[in-house]
Amino acid sequence: MHPKTLLVACADLVALTLRFDHPADAIVSRFFREHKSLGPRERATMTETVYNVLRKKLLFDHLAPSGSGAKERRLAILGFHGPRDFLVAALSDQEKTWLEQCDSIQVADLMERHRHNLPEWLAAPLKEQLGGQFWPLVESLGHSAGLDLRVNQFKAKRADVQKALLLAGIKSSVTPFSPWGLRLEGKPALKKLEPFLRGDFEIQDEGSQLLALVVDPHRGEMVVDFCAGAGGKTLALGASMRSTGRLYAFDTSAHRLEAFKPRLARSGLSNVHPVAIAHERDDRIKRLAGKVDRVLVDAPCSGLGTLRRNPDLKWRQDMAAVTALVARQGEILQSAARLLKPGGRLVYATCSILQQENEQVADAFTVANSGFSPLAVGGILTHLKVDAAAALCHGGDNGQQYLRLWPHVHATDGFFAAVWERL
Repeated sequence: MHPKTLLVACADLVALTLRFDHPADAIVSRFFREHKSLGPRERATMTETVYNVLRKKLLFDHLAPSGSGAKERRLAILGFHGPRDFLVAALSDQEKTWLEQCDSIQVADLMERHRHNLPEWLAAPLKEQLGGQFWPLVESLGHSAGLDLRVNQFKAKRADVQKALLLAGIKSSVTPFSPWGLRLEGKPALKKLEPFLRGDFEIQDEGSQLLALVVDPHRGEMVVDFCAGAGGKTLALGASMRSTGRLYAFDTSAHRLEAFKPRLARSGLSNVHPVAIAHERDDRIKRLAGKVDRVLVDAPCSGLGTLRRNPDLKWRQDMAAVTALVARQGEILQSAARLLKPGGRLVYATCSILQQENEQVADAFTVANSGFSPLAVGGILTHLKVDAAAALCHGGDNGQQYLRLWPHVHATDGFFAAVWERL
């Protein structure tokens, strides 16, 4: 595609995304469905350009007024993902001069908000929470996330999948913490590979794999994934159970559960039972009260731990929305807890990095439920032979009470988990 044509397409997609009326990934996917002539390279360039604009929106909004032409074009120029000479070939002389001026600006001379590119409602609590680690986090959020796989241990071995990928020209390394994971170099196409089609692996961030590991379900048990969503953790749990026992995948979205079925079919698991529920007090849940061995509550949350993948989330939410989520999280956790039998394990998890959705929800549950004893996640992971388990945790008297994963520390998405045992 000619540079000028591609830049126009990038600007059009930027304009659509910045309306913030739908998630960015949904807007990008719809645009590509409507423009089927775009090839893989053009799609990759356009996607990363849009995500660059979302990641650095405050900075680009600051620089854009000094340029000329439509604002979405100026933003697309600033965020363009591709060779500089290719971009320059699409620009007027005036645009070239303006871009050179923007490139000459020193980061140290910028205002703080233009350096961290976070809304103040998010920047303030993160600064308070992280102290000197705030800026390393910001640096990590300015880059796209890597690509991790979870080997389906029910059907395949990690070493064999790694060899099969290498034969397809895809290099990988074992994940440092998850015993099931592979981390790929780059972002190769995977969904037409034979190992994927036969269910040997799934695309899943290492942090998400660790959440399933903490649940530690055993063969023959009754287990509930209370907010199953797309089913990634459900599949990991089912594989750990060796397709024995009974694993319920509850979700309020029948559409998500329907989309989960092809993944379930590939996995080879026969112990998974997807169930659409109306709400957390649904009668189908009440029938299981006091009967379940393990419950995972991967609660609806702000998703701010995934900002490397979904940078639009910081612009589509505010603290009022987070506060509403916190109330909902507490309600869901309380309802899910009723399912457990004595000795059963309850795991509360989010992909948020905010204390309000994590430690504060967990601490409130502990205070309100004397029949549940908190378990140290560090001890669970050490028992499961996870390397450097203590480095994945924080909180409590020994600093190992909660799982706490950070993009800038662990190269995963931001995740949290708390664990209790029913007395």
